Amino acid sequence: MTKLKIAQLAPIIERVPPKKYGGTERVVSALTDELVKRGHKVTLFASGDSVTSAKLVSVYPKSLREIKMKDLYGPNVWTMLNIGLAYYHYEEFDIIHDHVGHPSLPTANMSPTPVAMTLHGPFTTENKRIFQTLTNPYLISISEAQAKSGPPGLNYIGNVYNGLPMEDYPFSRENEGYLLFVGRISMEKGVHNAIEVAQYLDIPLIIAAKLEAIDLPYFNEYVGPRLSDTVRWIGEVDDAERNRLMSKALAFLHPITWKEPFGLTMIEAMACGCPVIGFNKGSVPEVVENGRSGFVVADIDEMIDAVDHISLLDREECRRYALEKFSAAKMAEGYERMYEKIIEEKKHRAAKKDPKKAAGSAQKGAFIPPMSPVLSLES
Repeated sequence: MTKLKIAQLAPIIERVPPKKYGGTERVVSALTDELVKRGHKVTLFASGDSVTSAKLVSVYPKSLREIKMKDLYGPNVWTMLNIGLAYYHYEEFDIIHDHVGHPSLPTANMSPTPVAMTLHGPFTTENKRIFQTLTNPYLISISEAQAKSGPPGLNYIGNVYNGLPMEDYPFSRENEGYLLFVGRISMEKGVHNAIEVAQYLDIPLIIAAKLEAIDLPYFNEYVGPRLSDTVRWIGEVDDAERNRLMSKALAFLHPITWKEPFGLTMIEAMACGCPVIGFNKGSVPEVVENGRSGFVVADIDEMIDAVDHISLLDREECRRYALEKFSAAKMAEGYERMYEKIIEEKKHRAAKKDPKKAAGSAQKGAFIPPMSPVLSLES
Protein backbone atom coordinates (compact mmCIF):
# COMPACT_ATOMS: atom_id res chain seq x y z
CA MET A 1 0.00 0.00 0.00
CA THR A 2 0.95 3.70 -0.20
CA LYS A 3 3.28 4.74 2.61
CA LEU A 4 1.46 7.13 4.91
CA LYS A 5 2.26 9.84 7.41
CA ILE A 6 0.44 8.58 10.49
CA ALA A 7 -0.13 10.11 13.90
CA GLN A 8 -0.65 7.59 16.68
CA LEU A 9 -2.33 9.32 19.63
CA ALA A 10 -1.94 7.28 22.82
CA PRO A 11 -3.20 7.91 26.35
CA ILE A 12 -0.44 9.23 28.60
CA ILE A 13 -1.70 7.37 31.67
CA GLU A 14 0.94 4.68 31.12
CA ARG A 15 4.20 4.59 29.24
CA VAL A 16 4.20 3.12 25.71
CA PRO A 17 4.81 0.23 26.16
CA PRO A 18 3.71 0.01 29.80
CA LYS A 19 6.16 -1.13 32.45
CA LYS A 20 3.50 -3.37 33.98
CA TYR A 21 -0.29 -3.22 33.48
CA GLY A 22 -1.67 -1.28 30.52
CA GLY A 23 -3.38 -3.04 27.64
CA THR A 24 -4.06 -0.04 25.40
CA GLU A 25 -0.49 1.23 25.59
CA ARG A 26 0.86 -2.27 24.88
CA VAL A 27 -1.24 -2.50 21.71
CA VAL A 28 -0.29 1.02 20.59
CA SER A 29 3.38 0.15 21.03
CA ALA A 30 3.10 -3.02 18.95
CA LEU A 31 1.11 -1.27 16.21
CA THR A 32 3.40 1.76 16.04
CA ASP A 33 6.60 -0.26 15.75
CA GLU A 34 5.07 -2.58 13.16
CA LEU A 35 3.88 0.35 11.02
CA VAL A 36 7.38 1.86 11.13
CA LYS A 37 8.79 -1.51 10.09
CA ARG A 38 6.39 -1.52 7.14
CA GLY A 39 7.75 1.81 5.88
CA HIS A 40 5.21 4.33 7.16
CA LYS A 41 6.27 7.64 8.69
CA VAL A 42 4.79 7.45 12.19
CA THR A 43 4.65 10.06 14.93
CA LEU A 44 3.67 8.82 18.37
CA PHE A 45 2.04 11.24 20.80
CA ALA A 46 2.66 9.65 24.20
CA SER A 47 4.41 10.19 27.54
CA GLY A 48 8.05 11.22 27.37
CA ASP A 49 9.35 8.00 28.92
CA SER A 50 7.87 5.94 26.07
CA VAL A 51 10.13 3.67 24.02
CA THR A 52 9.39 3.56 20.29
CA SER A 53 10.93 3.30 16.84
CA ALA A 54 8.61 6.12 15.69
CA LYS A 55 9.12 9.84 16.20
CA LEU A 56 8.05 10.54 19.80
CA VAL A 57 6.26 13.76 20.72
CA SER A 58 5.36 14.26 24.37
CA VAL A 59 3.88 16.97 26.54
CA TYR A 60 5.21 15.51 29.79
CA PRO A 61 8.41 13.55 30.50
CA LYS A 62 6.71 10.72 32.41
CA SER A 63 3.45 8.82 32.42
CA LEU A 64 0.71 10.19 34.66
CA ARG A 65 0.66 7.03 36.78
CA GLU A 66 4.39 7.42 37.33
CA ILE A 67 3.89 10.89 38.83
CA LYS A 68 0.86 9.63 40.80
CA MET A 69 -1.58 12.13 39.30
CA LYS A 70 -4.93 11.87 41.06
CA ASP A 71 -7.14 12.57 38.05
CA LEU A 72 -5.65 9.79 35.89
CA TYR A 73 -8.65 9.08 33.70
CA GLY A 74 -10.29 12.49 33.63
CA PRO A 75 -9.71 15.60 31.50
CA ASN A 76 -6.54 16.63 33.30
CA VAL A 77 -4.34 19.31 31.75
CA TRP A 78 -1.66 16.94 30.38
CA THR A 79 -4.17 14.61 28.75
CA MET A 80 -5.94 17.53 27.12
CA LEU A 81 -2.65 19.04 25.93
CA ASN A 82 -1.60 15.68 24.48
CA ILE A 83 -4.84 15.48 22.51
CA GLY A 84 -4.73 19.13 21.47
CA LEU A 85 -1.15 18.96 20.24
CA ALA A 86 -1.77 15.97 17.98
CA TYR A 87 -4.77 17.63 16.35
CA TYR A 88 -3.06 21.02 16.16
CA HIS A 89 -0.62 19.44 13.70
CA TYR A 90 -3.35 17.72 11.69
CA GLU A 91 -2.03 19.04 8.36
CA GLU A 92 1.20 17.08 8.76
CA PHE A 93 -0.54 13.69 8.62
CA ASP A 94 -2.49 11.61 6.12
CA ILE A 95 -4.43 10.07 9.00
CA ILE A 96 -4.64 10.42 12.77
CA HIS A 97 -5.18 7.19 14.71
CA ASP A 98 -6.71 8.10 18.06
CA HIS A 99 -6.58 5.58 20.93
CA VAL A 100 -7.72 7.95 23.71
CA GLY A 101 -11.45 7.44 23.25
CA HIS A 102 -14.31 9.78 24.07
CA PRO A 103 -12.19 12.55 25.73
CA SER A 104 -10.73 13.18 22.25
CA LEU A 105 -14.04 13.28 20.40
CA PRO A 106 -14.83 17.02 20.63
CA THR A 107 -11.43 17.81 19.08
CA ALA A 108 -11.37 14.87 16.67
CA ASN A 109 -14.81 15.81 15.41
CA MET A 110 -13.41 19.04 13.92
CA SER A 111 -10.36 17.55 12.20
CA PRO A 112 -10.21 17.87 8.39
CA THR A 113 -7.55 15.13 8.40
CA PRO A 114 -9.20 11.69 8.50
CA VAL A 115 -9.39 10.21 11.99
CA ALA A 116 -9.43 6.51 12.82
CA MET A 117 -10.52 5.97 16.41
CA THR A 118 -10.10 2.65 18.15
CA LEU A 119 -12.32 2.27 21.18
CA HIS A 120 -10.30 0.17 23.64
CA GLY A 121 -12.97 0.13 26.33
CA PRO A 122 -16.69 -0.64 26.36
CA PHE A 123 -19.63 1.36 25.13
CA THR A 124 -21.36 2.60 28.27
CA THR A 125 -24.58 4.38 29.10
CA GLU A 126 -22.50 7.50 29.69
CA ASN A 127 -20.43 7.51 26.49
CA LYS A 128 -22.89 6.19 23.90
CA ARG A 129 -24.46 9.56 23.21
CA ILE A 130 -21.17 11.33 22.47
CA PHE A 131 -20.21 8.61 19.97
CA GLN A 132 -23.63 8.94 18.31
CA THR A 133 -23.38 12.74 18.12
CA LEU A 134 -19.74 13.44 17.20
CA THR A 135 -19.35 11.22 14.16
CA ASN A 136 -16.48 12.71 12.16
CA PRO A 137 -13.97 10.05 13.38
CA TYR A 138 -14.30 6.57 11.90
CA LEU A 139 -14.75 4.05 14.70
CA ILE A 140 -12.83 0.76 14.66
CA SER A 141 -13.83 -2.00 17.06
CA ILE A 142 -11.48 -4.55 18.65
CA SER A 143 -14.04 -7.37 18.62
CA GLU A 144 -17.35 -8.13 16.95
CA ALA A 145 -18.90 -8.34 20.40
CA GLN A 146 -17.83 -4.77 21.12
CA ALA A 147 -19.20 -3.57 17.77
CA LYS A 148 -22.58 -5.20 18.43
CA SER A 149 -22.82 -3.47 21.81
CA GLY A 150 -22.59 -0.02 20.24
CA PRO A 151 -25.59 2.28 19.74
CA PRO A 152 -27.16 3.01 16.33
CA GLY A 153 -25.85 5.90 14.27
CA LEU A 154 -22.13 5.29 14.77
CA ASN A 155 -19.60 6.11 12.05
CA TYR A 156 -18.37 2.51 12.19
CA ILE A 157 -15.80 1.39 9.61
CA GLY A 158 -14.71 -2.13 10.66
CA ASN A 159 -13.07 -4.48 13.14
CA VAL A 160 -9.38 -5.16 13.83
CA TYR A 161 -8.33 -7.60 16.55
CA ASN A 162 -5.55 -6.58 18.90
CA GLY A 163 -2.13 -8.05 18.20
CA LEU A 164 1.25 -8.25 19.88
CA PRO A 165 4.77 -9.34 18.87
CA MET A 166 3.89 -12.92 19.79
CA GLU A 167 7.18 -14.41 18.67
CA ASP A 168 8.83 -12.63 21.62
CA TYR A 169 6.78 -14.52 24.20
CA PRO A 170 8.50 -17.50 25.87
CA PHE A 171 7.06 -20.95 25.24
CA SER A 172 7.10 -24.00 27.49
CA ARG A 173 5.77 -27.48 26.76
CA GLU A 174 5.82 -28.31 30.47
CA ASN A 175 3.81 -26.71 33.27
CA GLU A 176 4.34 -26.46 37.01
CA GLY A 177 0.79 -27.38 38.02
CA TYR A 178 -0.60 -24.03 39.13
CA LEU A 179 -3.53 -21.97 37.85
CA LEU A 180 -2.93 -18.33 36.95
CA PHE A 181 -4.90 -15.09 37.01
CA VAL A 182 -3.32 -11.92 35.58
CA GLY A 183 -4.77 -8.44 35.31
CA ARG A 184 -6.66 -6.32 37.79
CA ILE A 185 -8.38 -7.26 41.04
CA SER A 186 -11.98 -6.21 40.52
CA MET A 187 -15.48 -7.63 40.44
CA GLU A 188 -15.68 -7.38 36.65
CA LYS A 189 -12.48 -9.40 36.23
CA GLY A 190 -13.89 -12.13 38.49
CA VAL A 191 -10.90 -12.99 40.69
CA HIS A 192 -13.26 -14.48 43.26
CA ASN A 193 -14.42 -17.01 40.65
CA ALA A 194 -10.83 -18.07 39.97
CA ILE A 195 -10.31 -18.57 43.71
CA GLU A 196 -13.43 -20.73 43.97
CA VAL A 197 -12.24 -22.97 41.13
CA ALA A 198 -8.77 -23.35 42.62
CA GLN A 199 -10.05 -24.11 46.11
CA TYR A 200 -12.56 -26.68 44.85
CA LEU A 201 -9.87 -28.51 42.86
CA ASP A 202 -7.20 -27.99 45.53
CA ILE A 203 -4.80 -26.62 42.91
CA PRO A 204 -2.47 -23.66 43.65
CA LEU A 205 -3.55 -20.31 42.21
CA ILE A 206 -1.22 -17.37 41.57
CA ILE A 207 -2.89 -13.96 41.28
CA ALA A 208 -0.56 -11.53 39.52
CA ALA A 209 -2.70 -8.41 39.52
CA LYS A 210 -2.81 -4.78 40.48
CA LEU A 211 -5.23 -3.40 43.04
CA GLU A 212 -6.56 0.15 42.76
CA ALA A 213 -8.15 2.13 45.58
CA ILE A 214 -11.61 1.95 43.99
CA ASP A 215 -11.51 -1.87 44.19
CA LEU A 216 -10.45 -2.10 47.86
CA PRO A 217 -13.96 -2.89 49.14
CA TYR A 218 -14.22 -5.77 46.65
CA PHE A 219 -10.77 -7.04 47.65
CA ASN A 220 -11.54 -6.85 51.37
CA GLU A 221 -14.76 -8.83 51.01
CA TYR A 222 -14.11 -11.33 48.22
CA VAL A 223 -10.36 -11.81 47.85
CA GLY A 224 -8.28 -10.87 50.89
CA PRO A 225 -9.97 -13.28 53.37
CA ARG A 226 -9.45 -16.22 50.96
CA LEU A 227 -5.72 -15.78 50.38
CA SER A 228 -3.54 -18.59 51.71
CA ASP A 229 -0.36 -20.53 51.06
CA THR A 230 -1.96 -22.01 47.95
CA VAL A 231 -3.98 -18.97 46.82
CA ARG A 232 -1.31 -16.30 46.53
CA TRP A 233 -1.58 -12.68 45.48
CA ILE A 234 1.86 -11.50 44.32
CA GLY A 235 0.85 -8.01 43.18
CA GLU A 236 1.45 -6.39 39.82
CA VAL A 237 4.38 -7.88 37.90
CA ASP A 238 6.56 -6.74 35.01
CA ASP A 239 6.58 -8.25 31.51
CA ALA A 240 9.34 -10.76 32.14
CA GLU A 241 7.75 -12.20 35.29
CA ARG A 242 4.26 -12.23 33.77
CA ASN A 243 5.52 -14.13 30.73
CA ARG A 244 7.41 -16.62 32.89
CA LEU A 245 4.31 -17.27 34.98
CA MET A 246 2.18 -17.76 31.87
CA SER A 247 4.62 -20.14 30.21
CA LYS A 248 4.69 -22.39 33.29
CA ALA A 249 1.01 -22.29 34.30
CA LEU A 250 -1.27 -25.29 33.94
CA ALA A 251 -4.05 -23.00 32.71
CA PHE A 252 -4.95 -19.33 32.59
CA LEU A 253 -8.32 -18.49 34.18
CA HIS A 254 -10.39 -15.65 32.75
CA PRO A 255 -13.68 -15.79 34.72
CA ILE A 256 -14.98 -12.31 33.86
CA THR A 257 -18.38 -11.05 34.97
CA TRP A 258 -18.85 -8.46 32.20
CA LYS A 259 -18.89 -8.23 28.40
CA GLU A 260 -15.20 -7.46 27.97
CA PRO A 261 -14.33 -5.93 24.56
CA PHE A 262 -10.99 -7.75 24.34
CA GLY A 263 -8.91 -9.58 26.94
CA LEU A 264 -5.29 -8.92 26.01
CA THR A 265 -3.92 -11.22 28.71
CA MET A 266 -5.65 -14.15 27.00
CA ILE A 267 -3.61 -13.82 23.80
CA GLU A 268 -0.43 -13.34 25.84
CA ALA A 269 -1.10 -16.54 27.78
CA MET A 270 -1.84 -18.51 24.61
CA ALA A 271 1.36 -17.21 23.00
CA CYS A 272 3.25 -18.76 25.92
CA GLY A 273 1.52 -22.09 25.27
CA CYS A 274 -0.79 -21.70 28.25
CA PRO A 275 -4.42 -22.65 27.45
CA VAL A 276 -7.11 -20.19 28.50
CA ILE A 277 -10.34 -21.09 30.23
CA GLY A 278 -12.75 -18.17 30.00
CA PHE A 279 -16.40 -17.43 30.66
CA ASN A 280 -18.52 -17.08 27.55
CA LYS A 281 -18.94 -13.30 27.77
CA GLY A 282 -18.01 -10.44 25.46
CA SER A 283 -15.07 -11.22 23.18
CA VAL A 284 -13.98 -14.45 24.89
CA PRO A 285 -15.43 -16.83 22.22
CA GLU A 286 -13.74 -14.72 19.51
CA VAL A 287 -10.34 -14.79 21.21
CA VAL A 288 -10.25 -18.38 22.47
CA GLU A 289 -10.87 -21.22 20.03
CA ASN A 290 -12.79 -23.73 22.10
CA GLY A 291 -11.03 -27.08 22.19
CA ARG A 292 -7.88 -25.76 20.47
CA SER A 293 -6.40 -22.88 22.47
CA GLY A 294 -8.51 -23.34 25.56
CA PHE A 295 -12.10 -23.77 26.68
CA VAL A 296 -15.03 -21.35 26.58
CA VAL A 297 -17.32 -22.17 29.48
CA ALA A 298 -20.63 -20.98 30.90
CA ASP A 299 -19.97 -20.95 34.64
CA ILE A 300 -17.78 -22.09 37.53
CA ASP A 301 -18.91 -25.72 37.28
CA GLU A 302 -17.88 -25.88 33.62
CA MET A 303 -14.60 -24.11 34.43
CA ILE A 304 -13.82 -26.77 37.04
CA ASP A 305 -14.55 -29.49 34.50
CA ALA A 306 -12.38 -27.73 31.89
CA VAL A 307 -9.39 -27.65 34.25
CA ASP A 308 -9.83 -31.41 34.74
CA HIS A 309 -9.60 -31.85 30.95
CA ILE A 310 -6.83 -29.36 30.24
CA SER A 311 -4.36 -32.14 29.37
CA LEU A 312 -6.39 -32.78 26.19
CA LEU A 313 -5.03 -29.53 24.74
CA ASP A 314 -1.69 -29.26 22.92
CA ARG A 315 0.40 -26.35 24.23
CA GLU A 316 2.25 -26.04 20.92
CA GLU A 317 -1.05 -25.78 19.05
CA CYS A 318 -2.19 -23.18 21.57
CA ARG A 319 0.84 -21.02 20.74
CA ARG A 320 0.49 -21.62 17.00
CA TYR A 321 -3.10 -20.38 17.11
CA ALA A 322 -2.13 -17.19 18.96
CA LEU A 323 0.70 -16.39 16.54
CA GLU A 324 -1.55 -16.96 13.52
CA LYS A 325 -4.47 -14.84 14.69
CA PHE A 326 -3.10 -12.15 17.00
CA SER A 327 0.35 -11.14 15.74
CA ALA A 328 1.42 -7.50 15.53
CA ALA A 329 1.87 -7.96 11.77
CA LYS A 330 -1.71 -9.16 11.30
CA MET A 331 -3.03 -6.27 13.37
CA ALA A 332 -0.99 -3.75 11.34
CA GLU A 333 -2.29 -5.25 8.08
CA GLY A 334 -5.82 -4.84 9.37
CA TYR A 335 -5.25 -1.21 10.27
CA GLU A 336 -3.59 -0.50 6.92
CA ARG A 337 -6.79 -1.68 5.24
CA MET A 338 -8.83 0.53 7.56
CA TYR A 339 -6.61 3.57 6.84
CA GLU A 340 -6.98 3.11 3.07
CA LYS A 341 -10.72 2.65 3.40
CA ILE A 342 -11.08 5.75 5.60
CA ILE A 343 -8.93 7.99 3.39
CA GLU A 344 -10.82 6.95 0.26
CA GLU A 345 -14.21 7.41 1.92
CA LYS A 346 -13.17 10.82 3.23
CA LYS A 347 -12.12 11.86 -0.30
CA HIS A 348 -15.40 10.55 -1.70
CA ARG A 349 -17.41 12.54 0.83
CA ALA A 350 -15.37 15.70 0.16
CA ALA A 351 -15.93 15.36 -3.59
CA LYS A 352 -19.69 15.43 -3.04
CA LYS A 353 -19.48 18.75 -1.23
CA ASP A 354 -19.34 22.17 -2.82
CA PRO A 355 -15.72 22.54 -4.11
CA LYS A 356 -15.41 26.10 -2.80
CA LYS A 357 -16.40 25.08 0.69
CA ALA A 358 -14.22 21.97 0.55
CA ALA A 359 -11.21 24.13 -0.36
CA GLY A 360 -11.77 26.59 2.47
CA SER A 361 -10.56 26.14 6.03
CA ALA A 362 -13.36 27.97 7.80
CA GLN A 363 -16.36 25.99 6.62
CA LYS A 364 -18.72 24.46 9.13
CA GLY A 365 -17.01 21.62 10.96
CA ALA A 366 -13.44 22.70 10.03
CA PHE A 367 -10.70 22.75 12.61
CA ILE A 368 -9.26 26.25 13.14
CA PRO A 369 -5.99 26.07 15.09
CA PRO A 370 -4.82 28.73 17.55
CA MET A 371 -2.68 31.61 16.33
CA SER A 372 0.62 30.13 17.48
CA PRO A 373 1.81 26.55 17.95
CA VAL A 374 1.93 25.03 21.39
CA LEU A 375 4.94 22.92 20.55
CA SER A 376 6.86 22.41 17.33
CA LEU A 377 7.24 18.88 16.02
CA GLU A 378 10.58 19.79 14.45
CA SER A 379 13.17 18.00 16.54
